[in-house]
Amino acid sequence: MKAELLSRLQAARDAKRPVALLTRLPDGAQLLFPEDAAPPTLAAEAEAAIAQDTARNVAIGGETWFIHPHNPPLRLIVVGAVHVAQALVPMALPLGFEVTVVDPRRAFATEERMGERVTISTDWPDEAMAALAPDARTAVVTLTHDPKLDDPALEVALRSKAFYIGSLGSRRTHAKRVARLTEAGLTEAEIARIHAPIGLDIGAVSAPEIAVSILAQIVSARRGGPKKKQDP
Repeated sequence: MKAELLSRLQAARDAKRPVALLTRLPDGAQLLFPEDAAPPTLAAEAEAAIAQDTARNVAIGGETWFIHPHNPPLRLIVVGAVHVAQALVPMALPLGFEVTVVDPRRAFATEERMGERVTISTDWPDEAMAALAPDARTAVVTLTHDPKLDDPALEVALRSKAFYIGSLGSRRTHAKRVARLTEAGLTEAEIARIHAPIGLDIGAVSAPEIAVSILAQIVSARRGGPKKKQDP
């Protein structure tokens, strides 16, 4: 790889911009998509590789290209250092998520409870979320059951590009949440992005089971799987 191209790839990584390195086989000519122009068919394949986070060979016009996506890290932001979070965090780490737990209640948000590999923020949720700036590689989960903590985080998340937003609570709890968020100025379309009740319907009861259902729904949302039906 040429030094100039390597420099541009590193700059994209530092800026957390999704790009794909396109290498023509066997001569090794390279492009960095989308910074470099590519034929429409090759560009479409590169976009798909970035979206699916999967490298691939493609044959286009008698030429074979190797497409290697370079995406920003997957992130999981968990609001609420509660029992479900304690189960969810260690499950998310092996899937490649960088996990941040947000909870201003310092007695809950500790390394002893959440683990060493997790970033802990004790800022107020809206401030923490604004600083974290959820992007299209970010999932956001609110678990506190406390509107003073969950709602500020949701207001930021729902106006972001986060690919998944879920909130713990019953249908009745969510109906009240919808009313509050509507009063706060969020649109019906924005509020509809919330997965609530959170998680795939697997009959989960315990904290670890709920964590499994949440993580399964996050993976499904990331991979473009079927969405959970929302209650009317």
